[in-house]
Amino acid sequence: MRLLLAQLGQPYERVPIDIFAGETLSEEFPRRNPARTTPVLEIGGGACLPESPAILFYLAEGTAYLPDDRLARAQVLRWLVFEQTAVIPTMGGLRFRLMTGRLQADDPDARRRYDGGQQVLELLDEHLRDRAFLLGEHYTIADMANHAYVHVAGDAGLDLARFPAVAAWLGRVAGQPGFINDLEPYPANARAGAGSSIYG
Repeated sequence: MRLLLAQLGQPYERVPIDIFAGETLSEEFPRRNPARTTPVLEIGGGACLPESPAILFYLAEGTAYLPDDRLARAQVLRWLVFEQTAVIPTMGGLRFRLMTGRLQADDPDARRRYDGGQQVLELLDEHLRDRAFLLGEHYTIADMANHAYVHVAGDAGLDLARFPAVAAWLGRVAGQPGFINDLEPYPANARAGAGSSIYG
């Protein structure tokens, strides 16, 4: 979301929410998002929009990052779903669990997520061998969404050097005008047992 806002040059106010300090567990937070997750876009007039793919779709409407063509828009949606259902549960989830001490690399769940991450990267590598971006030559929010966890797959023990088309795509994404990488490390209270959140 912040990458899209940066590339659009759109001003916004960032309100930090410490999920590991239990801030999404407050009585007030479900008014913004009953699922108690972040991010949430506060649009104004009391309207709030949770879930990264929905936020990206909303912010990108009418811009070059979301095509007008019906099929192309459906393809963007396809890749946003892919990020949520394939990328996050495998390499994204494994990265979080390894870096916060919830899993060790040899745990069965870690091995399952690692194997799933390998399959995701194989699929992406095959798809990107003859394409600059996920939708061909057109850089979209589909690339932004999938870049988020794929570019840190190494933190999950996955070797991006084995996937040259993916590595080249990551480089092209990073070379886009206005690109930022403001990924922050997990705070100390993200460690297993150190905080209070929906993640245990």
